Amino acid sequence: MAKILVFNNDTDRMETYYRGESEPMPYNTNSTLKVREFRGSSRSNILWTTKRCMQSWNSQRYIYGGPIPVGFAFKRPYEGGHGNQSQHYAGVAFDVGQTLTNAQRNTLWRTANNSGVWAYVEPINLTPTWVHFDKRFRKTSLFNGGISNA
Repeated sequence: MAKILVFNNDTDRMETYYRGESEPMPYNTNSTLKVREFRGSSRSNILWTTKRCMQSWNSQRYIYGGPIPVGFAFKRPYEGGHGNQSQHYAGVAFDVGQTLTNAQRNTLWRTANNSGVWAYVEPINLTPTWVHFDKRFRKTSLFNGGISNA
C-alpha cells in the first residue's frame, strides 16, 4: 500500500490517498497508470505528484491512442540515475516507451512534443530508447509574458 500525496493545483492543497500497487493513480482516467508503474523501481512507500501532471498523463494517453509502457516516473535522488533537481524527484516526470518499436516511440515522442500538455519533452536524440516528458513549473521567455505555471 502506497501513501500518495497529490498537490491539487486547483485548490492549492495537498491531498492524501492510499492505493495498492495494482490500483490507478489518483486523477487517472480509465486505469491507464497504475501505482506500480508510477513508482517504477523506487522503494519509497510515500509517492508524490500534482493533479496537473496526472491530467497531462490522461491527455497524452488519449492523444497517443494506445497503451504507453512506463519505465518509471517517480524516483528519489539517491535511488540512482537522477540528480537533486530531477523532475522525477518532484513526481512530475515520465520515462516511457522503452518496450515500443522505434516507429511507435517516434510517434509517441511526436504526439508528446506537439500536444502542448507537457512543459518539457526531451529531444529525441538525447533519449534514443525512451521518451521523457514532464510537467515542471517553468519560466517562459521574457518576450512572452514572464512566469508561467504550465
